[in-house]
Amino acid sequence: MIPFFAFPEEVRRIIDTTNAIEALNAKLRRAVRARGHFPTDESAFKLLFLVLRQTQKEGKMPPREWGMAKAQFAILFEGRFRLG
Repeated sequence: MIPFFAFPEEVRRIIDTTNAIEALNAKLRRAVRARGHFPTDESAFKLLFLVLRQTQKEGKMPPREWGMAKAQFAILFEGRFRLG
């Protein structure tokens, strides 16, 4: 946890993706709960694939802090991170 706080605030906002992960897990749980049971494992995988594909289509906007975070990454990891 301590190395996390060594990063600037802009970078910490990008690294801390807990809300996004929890939102995705909630969508997957909701889809599985609505279906109830599955005749095969393959049918469950297909449902999860379709939910993930739909979610991917919905979320095309990068976080608004990403520009500031990219600049901080370029400073912190000079030579390993390229802007653009």
